Amino acid sequence: MSDSREYGGVGGRTLGSVMTDESRYEAVRGRDARFDGVFFLGVRTTGIFCRPSCPAVTPKRENVRFYPSAAAAQGAGFRACRRCRPDAVPGSAEWNVRADLVGRAMRMIADGVVDRDGVAGLAERLGYSSRQVQRQLTAELGAGPVALARAQRAHTARILLQTTALPVTEIAFASGFASVRQFNDTVREIYARTPSALRTSAAHSGRTLPATGDGAAGVPLRLACRGPYAAGQVFGFLERRAVPGVEEVTGAPGARLYRRTLQLPYGTGVVDVHEPPAVRADAPHDGSRTAGTWLEARLHLTDLRDLTTAVQRLRRLFDLDADPYAVATSLGGDPALGPLVADRPGLRSPGTTDPHELAVRAVLGQQVSVGAARTLAGRLVAAYGKPLSASDGGLTHLFPGPGALAEAALTELGMPETRRRTLRTVSAALADGTLALGPGADRDEAERHLLALPGVGPWTAGYIRMRALGDPDVFLPGDAGVRHGLARAGIAADRSAAWRPWRSYALHHLWHRTTLPADRTT
Repeated sequence: MSDSREYGGVGGRTLGSVMTDESRYEAVRGRDARFDGVFFLGVRTTGIFCRPSCPAVTPKRENVRFYPSAAAAQGAGFRACRRCRPDAVPGSAEWNVRADLVGRAMRMIADGVVDRDGVAGLAERLGYSSRQVQRQLTAELGAGPVALARAQRAHTARILLQTTALPVTEIAFASGFASVRQFNDTVREIYARTPSALRTSAAHSGRTLPATGDGAAGVPLRLACRGPYAAGQVFGFLERRAVPGVEEVTGAPGARLYRRTLQLPYGTGVVDVHEPPAVRADAPHDGSRTAGTWLEARLHLTDLRDLTTAVQRLRRLFDLDADPYAVATSLGGDPALGPLVADRPGLRSPGTTDPHELAVRAVLGQQVSVGAARTLAGRLVAAYGKPLSASDGGLTHLFPGPGALAEAALTELGMPETRRRTLRTVSAALADGTLALGPGADRDEAERHLLALPGVGPWTAGYIRMRALGDPDVFLPGDAGVRHGLARAGIAADRSAAWRPWRSYALHHLWHRTTLPADRTT
């Protein structure tokens, strides 16, 4: 079978960016899980659509049609395969890389903007007309924003039907549907089963639904990603930076539990995420190329309408939609960086569940160590965070919103007034909307705005761009840990231009290379 160099991961491009229908069919023949979420196939003889790694017998080439999105396959009349569940695949890494209208729109749709504000709200945030947004999304994805959001709502509905005992009517509205009829029609069309039948199938598969229907037991999730996944490094990164009261990490490496509070559009939440065993690039798989893994998680939400948004924000935090194959192909070719990439396959660039929180934490981390930044953030939470109605283990507060910090004295922090002034300035810009850091924000514009604020320099703006805006191509040459990592690996700083568009991942490899205890990376 052809390898990835023939149909993806070439020259730093994302999987699928240079694919033809014939190379897509080769990926299907190889049941290659690297392409799950990159494209979908519809089988004319069965009327179903699948992910490339579906374990079913490979259909004949003449019976296969390829689609760039699940919504496009659904729009063509195909229903979701019951074996491979194509709606549960990782998202395409292309939307993380691209900063154009389509990339920004896809990040916003995933965050639930269309469900909350409609297509008009999406278009307004993007700065384009609704017609332009519709035209460009349809041209590239075979579906407009309404169809893309509808596919996402159907996936949310299936999760709730199969993992909770909530009444079907409540699930319809929690999933974002405007009516029960619309919910029923969509579920039947996409899954070829009624909502009740979907729930029954969960019981037949051995899954036990909670006895209560109020959501108190939480929603269990399996958050898929493309393997390999360097779980140890990701969970270690989050553990070293866990803010007391808002985050906690328990357990030993290899079996850690990451927990945090969430501020969401309709309410609040608490999430538990379990560290999975790392999956190496050379590990055996089911089938020839079904590399992949997932994170086991459980969400406790005060309002289930936040489920879709919460899931997407967790995916950004853990960088689950990354393309480790394209990253490894690009960075692994560097003579000096290559050994680091080979030593840590699947290293990710963690994002955040709350861009505003991350921006505040970046300011707190200026010119101080990780431990000192964590201490300052803990003081900030204790003084200005909103207490939970009831503590949950070590989780006691929500991180303070920018409105609470814009006019605050911040004397509890014990840091210079110049730094406190910067914190208030950034918070005020976030609170009044002049600084936009949402999932579809223009990265260049946001960085320019940040650099124009007094007290914000290139390190702070770059760190925010990398983690809050999910940019995979950020490099921080002034960072102490990066300088030390470059020196330890014998790499000249001017080599970083060759690592585009994956410099954020190179940066994380350098951070992991260094043993400097006081690296300035909050």
